[in-house]
Amino acid sequence: MVRKLNTFIALCLLCSLPLVAQKQKREPLTEAEVDQIREAGVDPDARIKLYTKFLDEHAEVIKSLTNRARGAARSHRLDDELQDFTALMDELDSNLDLYSERKADLRPSLKSLNEATPRWLGILRVLAGEPGFELARKEAIESGEDLADEAKRILTEQTEYFKVHKDEKGQERVEPK
Repeated sequence: MVRKLNTFIALCLLCSLPLVAQKQKREPLTEAEVDQIREAGVDPDARIKLYTKFLDEHAEVIKSLTNRARGAARSHRLDDELQDFTALMDELDSNLDLYSERKADLRPSLKSLNEATPRWLGILRVLAGEPGFELARKEAIESGEDLADEAKRILTEQTEYFKVHKDEKGQERVEPK
């Protein structure tokens, strides 16, 4: 009887582990923000503008947390916000890769992104590292630098490309030639 009870308890614990893992998984966007991204559909300019807007909002939250008194709650919140910020930058970077391969005209949204990335990196660099979020801070800075480099590179490439292919200017996407 005791053996059956122990087996039952062990099975219950094993079954509950995925539920614990699900609770800990953070989503960097709210449901409303995800809906806005979906509504933008395949319009790369609109999607990039939305990601830039959401990243601006996360950057402001991080900036506001820097002025709070140090403590475990602040460290935990900063760690979460930095991880969300990094995930969003990585997701935007992936979108840039996809849209640039399709030769979508991203220049309007890339200009605002190129203006925003130095501001975001400034907020991250000013943030003094603490043990509770130092790794997340370093990853966010690396991701931000990668995103800034990618956005500059794509803007330069597209400026050159659309000088030659003036008939494709302003298009959402075309198959690469």
